[in-house]
Amino acid sequence: MYRSSGSVPARNRPSYSRSQSAPRRRPMATPGEFALPVSTTPSLPPVESFADLDMPSELLDTLTHEGVTVPFPIQGATLPNSLAGRDLLGRGRTGSGKTLAFGLALLARTAGKRAEPRQPLALVLVPTRELAQQVTDALTPYARSLRLRMATVVGGMSIGRQASVLRGGAEVVVATPGRLKDLIERRDCRLDHVAITVLDEADQMADMGFMPQVTALLAQVRPDGQRMLFSATLDRNVDRLVRQFLTDPVVHSVDPSANTVTTMEHHVLHVASADKQATTRRIAAREGRVLMFLDTKHAVDLLTRDLLASGVRAAALHGGKSQPQRNRTLDQFKSGHVTVLVATNVAARGIHVDNLDLVVNVDPPTDHKDYLHRGGRTARAGESGSVVTLVLPNQRREMARLMSHAGITPQTTQVSADDDELARITGAQEPSGVPVVIAAPPAAERVRRTSYGSRGRGGRPAPRRRPAAA
Repeated sequence: MYRSSGSVPARNRPSYSRSQSAPRRRPMATPGEFALPVSTTPSLPPVESFADLDMPSELLDTLTHEGVTVPFPIQGATLPNSLAGRDLLGRGRTGSGKTLAFGLALLARTAGKRAEPRQPLALVLVPTRELAQQVTDALTPYARSLRLRMATVVGGMSIGRQASVLRGGAEVVVATPGRLKDLIERRDCRLDHVAITVLDEADQMADMGFMPQVTALLAQVRPDGQRMLFSATLDRNVDRLVRQFLTDPVVHSVDPSANTVTTMEHHVLHVASADKQATTRRIAAREGRVLMFLDTKHAVDLLTRDLLASGVRAAALHGGKSQPQRNRTLDQFKSGHVTVLVATNVAARGIHVDNLDLVVNVDPPTDHKDYLHRGGRTARAGESGSVVTLVLPNQRREMARLMSHAGITPQTTQVSADDDELARITGAQEPSGVPVVIAAPPAAERVRRTSYGSRGRGGRPAPRRRPAAA
């Protein structure tokens, strides 16, 4: 068994009503979420083509080069407004295209400007290092086309190197709140020139206890600047941010946060306690990659060792690993050198792996939002995938409640390790039994990754003075 037990800028005012004397009716909130604000200024209509947007030609050319031809719904709906400088509140499931939805507007509106040392012009705040890296990787080719410099500021990496990058000047900073706060306190960064601020996955920042840091950072950016808040879920913890820091925002929801994805299958597999270990092992031995979630770092390490001893190429990812170790493990998983990534919720947001068709909750999540974000690692950008949750007899009632809150009706099956149904649903098969060792990458590769934990697109090393720079 693997389971183990600030001040508010003057511009920022509530924008839910036309005036105090004639309030507008707010939409009804879904359970656990706040009622969305109603914009007093009409939003611009959505577009069906990037060519219909007022963006620099360099961005349009890069979109074509990257194979991005048609906007996803959240991009087509929000970009006309964000390019016009409107504050924006966007909700969309993971994998729906939120990064380019805010990133293209941020880069287009920063194009042609040059940051002074220590004074970035645009800021993206994210809750985790992995999400910071994903955002940086996604935006790098577009920033490069506009000759904009990017800096990635996260914990677990050399703060001295990150300070050096900021001192050299970077127009766009992608940061986690804690490390950015540290750099500001060291006087290596100031935010009073930041004209565009994005909060990505704001609900997770609230859940992780970052709210005081986030509000303190937002109070330091330009009071007349643009703010965009994107998230897959909008619970009441985010309401405070919306009320304080968004002015008459355009509101767009691609789909309810509890909505499922039509290309995603959901399976609840009832297993006996004595059979869970063997069932997990056989699923891990399938052809193709699989992402497995457990509750604790100890449980992740225990399962990883068991899988390696069984002949499965597995690696662990959790908060106890250094950032270079986490980067290396993700690279090995994306390349297929590792076929099973065993992780805590650190991987539930901010990890994008192409063609990942199976996510397994070895330990069921305790919250429906965690379930949605874990499952969101598969069936991304129109691809198909399955989410499988292993449920013990004493967990069935709680799992049924969680699925109800998530708005999902899963396929429920009683299985054992050697069942044909388990093989049909997951591709499970008997592991080889020949122990394997996952070799570390060559020394040259380790050196290349140590400066900032990031590389340019296509495996090219980042420029020496800035991580994943333009």
